[in-house]
Amino acid sequence: MTRFDMVLTRGGLRFMGRVYPCTIGRGGVRADKREGDGATPAGVHDLVGMLYRPDRMARPADWALPIRPRDLWSDDPTHEDYNLMVRAPYPHSHERLRRADPLYDLVILTDWNWPRAIRGAGSAIFLHQWRGPGQPTAGCIALTRADLRAIAARIRYDTRLIVPETLA
Repeated sequence: MTRFDMVLTRGGLRFMGRVYPCTIGRGGVRADKREGDGATPAGVHDLVGMLYRPDRMARPADWALPIRPRDLWSDDPTHEDYNLMVRAPYPHSHERLRRADPLYDLVILTDWNWPRAIRGAGSAIFLHQWRGPGQPTAGCIALTRADLRAIAARIRYDTRLIVPETLA
């Protein structure tokens, strides 16, 4: 573990000397994550991308990519594009990245079950904006908009997300 790692604790997400309030999946933390269980997967996760809504905010980091109107995330474990970003039209089960609400205005992508997904092991584990304090996610880690932006600006190439099994 390095000082540049993000570590999920019972008190929040610890990063660079500060603990940020956050919410996790409605299924808690699990070492055996499955699609649809609502759990946040335990483990050490690399951060592999950052997406943002250019119509709603300035680019949060040099390496962030814009979310376009047709961008989706496949959550269909029966399809070869499972747990990958895809474009509309897409006839299989998916999640819209360009949402009407602000939850995905800024998304930090983890390498959970990516890039070679094991079908059914869970998809789309992101860091994104929360609905509010205590409002669980479908498995992601969610923070306030201000905290998410502060974290996004400080991420380094070697920053990892650590979700201890002891929280499971």
